Amino acid sequence: MNDYLETADEGIKLLRTLPWLTLLVIFAPLVALASWRRIYPHIPLVLMMVAPCLLTFALLIWEDLFLVVALADAVVVLIAVGDFWTLPRATAFSAERTATRVASINMPHQVTLLINNLSKRAFFVSVRDDFPDEFLAEPEEFSTRMEPRSRITMHYEFRSRRRGAFTLTQVYLRTRSFLGLWRRFLSYPVETVIHVYPDMKQLSEYAILARTNRLSLVGVRRTRKIGQDNEFERLRDYTLDDNYKHIDWRTTARRSKLTVKDFQTNQSQRIIFLLDCGRMMTNNSSGLSLLDHSLNAMLMLSFVALRQGDSVGLVCFSDQIHTFVPPRSGMAQMNRLLHAGFDRFPRLVESRYDEAFVYLDTHCKKRSLVVLMTNLIDEVNSHQVHQYLTNLVGRHLPLGVLLRDHSLFDAADAVDPRLPATDRKLFRAAAAAEILTWRHQVLTDLEHRGVLSLDVFPEDMTAPLVNQYLDIKARHLL
Repeated sequence: MNDYLETADEGIKLLRTLPWLTLLVIFAPLVALASWRRIYPHIPLVLMMVAPCLLTFALLIWEDLFLVVALADAVVVLIAVGDFWTLPRATAFSAERTATRVASINMPHQVTLLINNLSKRAFFVSVRDDFPDEFLAEPEEFSTRMEPRSRITMHYEFRSRRRGAFTLTQVYLRTRSFLGLWRRFLSYPVETVIHVYPDMKQLSEYAILARTNRLSLVGVRRTRKIGQDNEFERLRDYTLDDNYKHIDWRTTARRSKLTVKDFQTNQSQRIIFLLDCGRMMTNNSSGLSLLDHSLNAMLMLSFVALRQGDSVGLVCFSDQIHTFVPPRSGMAQMNRLLHAGFDRFPRLVESRYDEAFVYLDTHCKKRSLVVLMTNLIDEVNSHQVHQYLTNLVGRHLPLGVLLRDHSLFDAADAVDPRLPATDRKLFRAAAAAEILTWRHQVLTDLEHRGVLSLDVFPEDMTAPLVNQYLDIKARHLL
């Protein structure tokens, strides 16, 4: 017995002479648990260690308290070790995820998490999904108590701030021991691939409004046709702006409701989109890049044109040709357009308009409506846009969609003549006004050379673009 006491006394003296060895003995197991098992001390354990720490300072005054301090440390260690064994194993839970495989940018989509407690004990758990930084989730985390042999379903919504393909690989779960002295982090592999496309819900909204003759709600106006196409398309309810000559009296008598005939416009025409993916499209507006706004408008117009029976094609370019979708008709073309552009992002390079228009001339011989979607910043790119669009006049019908910059218009309107203004604000307003005047002159020159143009803010582009297309169809410009 005396030998054991002497050995213990020597060990205590060694710990006193080598304090770093004491720290190593205490913290080495904690580091090992954190690295290998992802088990960490929780706040209650830290608070419980305050009393032994305070007693340790008392040793500076009374060395005889060493056994008391050692006993307090032993009690804390025994309680911590006992509570450690109440932590659940990794096999105590399982996780499943149900999510849409196709999502629209900046639109809410629901994800369902199913957590199973396979053990015979109840646990407090916190659950968090493995969503990427581009996703905004609400709520981000769930905390609840799970009863033995139970399951719980959790729902959250996410919005993606970026297009592309994203993979959710894990479901993370955090639980604690019986006394709450320890926390354990668990992860369960659940792989889900989500493709985030440009805004597609606008397409279904357009289809619904088109069937109910309420397209004016999205800014699409009815266009008076010059001349009349003779191919019958459908019967629909009479509206106040319809020509009474188109009333089908036989159907009206049968339905006891005024009914008019709709006629199809000319079909088998082509639309080719030239989508600039260079540095001009990197600016943001309303939380989306200019390229995102352009993709949304392009998809909407493509949907309208394909419903009209036209063919739609796409060329994405920057310093090279990235994507080419040959013009085709039919609603299956929408899938090709979606897959061609959903993972295309603007690049900080100078766009090669010459290569884009040479590629267009090589692959698209038939007369088409060529829609160039870009941004004008300086005289270099404006000269190229002017040159290549005007060269298309005669062989194709060019339409330049030039996106406005909110900062320029805001700076030009910032000066109120009724209020005093600083020199800095006046200089900024004068510079912005000069740029806008130059921009207006570029658009005027394009129109004088036979090029159609559309000067719009990015977030307001869709409805004017569709209206321009319908006006072109009604005037038989193609």
